[in-house]
Amino acid sequence: MKLADLILQTVPSLPTLLPDHLKTWTPGKTPLSTTPVVLSVMVGYLTLIFSIRAWMNATGRPPYVLNTLFRAHNIILSVGSGLLLVLMAEEIGPVVLKRGLRGAICDPEAWTPRMEFYYIINYFIKYYELIDTVFLALKRKPLAFLHVFHHAATALLCFNQLNGRTSVSWTVITLNLFVHVIMYYYYYGTAGGRRFWWKQHVTTLQISQFIIDLCIVYYATFQLFSHRLHDRYNFLPATRDCAGTENAAIFGCGLLSSYLFLFIQFFIATYLNKSKAKKAAGKAAANGHHHANGVANGTAKTNGHVANGNGVAKSGL
Repeated sequence: MKLADLILQTVPSLPTLLPDHLKTWTPGKTPLSTTPVVLSVMVGYLTLIFSIRAWMNATGRPPYVLNTLFRAHNIILSVGSGLLLVLMAEEIGPVVLKRGLRGAICDPEAWTPRMEFYYIINYFIKYYELIDTVFLALKRKPLAFLHVFHHAATALLCFNQLNGRTSVSWTVITLNLFVHVIMYYYYYGTAGGRRFWWKQHVTTLQISQFIIDLCIVYYATFQLFSHRLHDRYNFLPATRDCAGTENAAIFGCGLLSSYLFLFIQFFIATYLNKSKAKKAAGKAAANGHHHANGVANGTAKTNGHVANGNGVAKSGL
């Protein structure tokens, strides 16, 4: 039995309990569906997190210990992402089988009523994910540009794609949900004291996600513009159209491209540069030992010098 059918069987009144503006994207009626409201929330988000950081710094307040809440928050997002991923796969699978991958990416029929409802749920989840940053601020963790930008911009991306009705949306969202199942489980586990050997691979997975995203989204965008520019100006080869607005296509391509650049930059700074620094520190420590052994035996000054050298090397690691 499909998960969607199981949910409806368990809660048969669910379709009637939900108002139409929560099941169908209706600007002005669906919550968070107008530009002024969305921008106001983003300004509020940025104001809140940086105000918390300023207050913590000004008062010297020690970090809040919020492990239980933080773990609950992350397991909710991990499990929730998994459930939504299954629901979307159930809905888009028959479309792929019937119309092929190209049809599932570009045909307007791929934007089904149920898929639209799932897109709305995913959009609301993006606002819940903003709490990630509130936790960072309260725990006195750095508010990295990548984190803040990615969280705020992804909510804007989902808003933009709902307005643009881009059929390709499911490819980006399902990949993102898959990554989030793993990523939020990682945060849940580490908050409980677990250490995972595959930490670096989470970032690698995110980068791979954006590469796949861009291959698909660039293809869909080329199809869209090639078809429409050919019709208007007989420019570019004629292709089948791809559903969605031109604004949504450009915004999606631009933002996803920036994500790929920023995550690669993060990977280099976090793993490659640190690995080089680690090797350099180890080499320096080894040279320090040779120097200590090469100088006269048994002086207090020499022993003290070696200890300090080891301390620097250890902190460098």
